[in-house]
Amino acid sequence: MSPRAVRAWSFVHKWTSLIATVFLLMLCITGLPLIFYHEIDHWRGASVEPPELDRAPRNASLDAIVADARARRPGDAVQYVAADPDEPDVWYVGLGDTVDAPELTAYYTYDARTGELLGEYPLNEGLMYVLYRLHYDMYAGLPGTLFLGLMGLMLVASLVSGVVLYGPFMTKLPFGTVRRDRSSRAHWLDLHNLLGIATVVWVLVVGATGVVNTLAIPIFGQWQATELAAMTAGFEGEPPPADEVSVERALAAAYEAAPGTTLSFIAFPGNEYASPHHFAAFMQGATPLESRLLEPVLIDARTNEVTAKGTMPWYVTALLLSQPLHFGDYGGLWLKIVWAVLDVIAIVVLASGLVLWVGKRQPASGRAKRAALDASGDARALAFRERS
Repeated sequence: MSPRAVRAWSFVHKWTSLIATVFLLMLCITGLPLIFYHEIDHWRGASVEPPELDRAPRNASLDAIVADARARRPGDAVQYVAADPDEPDVWYVGLGDTVDAPELTAYYTYDARTGELLGEYPLNEGLMYVLYRLHYDMYAGLPGTLFLGLMGLMLVASLVSGVVLYGPFMTKLPFGTVRRDRSSRAHWLDLHNLLGIATVVWVLVVGATGVVNTLAIPIFGQWQATELAAMTAGFEGEPPPADEVSVERALAAAYEAAPGTTLSFIAFPGNEYASPHHFAAFMQGATPLESRLLEPVLIDARTNEVTAKGTMPWYVTALLLSQPLHFGDYGGLWLKIVWAVLDVIAIVVLASGLVLWVGKRQPASGRAKRAALDASGDARALAFRERS
């Protein structure tokens, strides 16, 4: 590689790293506990599991569960009912000020076998919520989310330029060398390069999926404006259902239309993921890959007939696959532990990059003194000479 090319790549690596490092450090630090969000929720009692019942079928009426949730917050609207393949004996009910409100006011957990209320998830409170908001949008809404996506793109550029520069840098050193007999700057530089190149694929995957995740709102907005609008076009101008509608019958129709699938969640009429006239059931497959994908089924809320069934476009599929991959949430606890270890290494890489930059910015006289100290190996002798 020519010296000019090296200088150009060094410029890209330096400035993309410097611009993004503080925010990336924040994302790595807040993301570390978020890897274990589910486990921490159970540990602190925010999430509950159903009691052990011998051979108890899921006989509880879903309509009765929804009615109970409405009765607990009569001024609110049910937005959706959700399921969890890892906890098949549970129903989750989310409510908001209105059916299309952007935030939930309550999130209830019910026993699917008995209909008993198991607990109410604490919304918008606690340390985990603060960490999540910092990691998601820094309390700045969509602009904050998109800004973090831009920092993710800076990370990708930093990684690519770092890989390009690593080859010429290591031509005179064996792979994995950390020069402990040289200056502290050389030691930090070797450590930064070694840990960076060893984890570059993982950081690139997490960074790229993080960028995709920051586009969740625009991605689903595009799906709603195109695919969902086309699926409900024939109902424009018709009045929405005036009477109480049965989510239980709507879900039964969805299962009949999509055999071999299970429910992820079903949005109520008027929700942003449905239409004023339809339930929208989002079904998922049984295989590890298909369980991460969603198949929308629209059910007329007045007749409980399936009016449309489709597949998600490629950009929604990319988002759905990126979300669990970003947090290692598809391979059990052991994969989460691996993700956590790699996250800690990424924190060291970012911190060492800051140390290198700060050290380089120090006055030349200070660097000269440290070089003399390293060369002599006698700190007291150097100190004596300075005093005299």
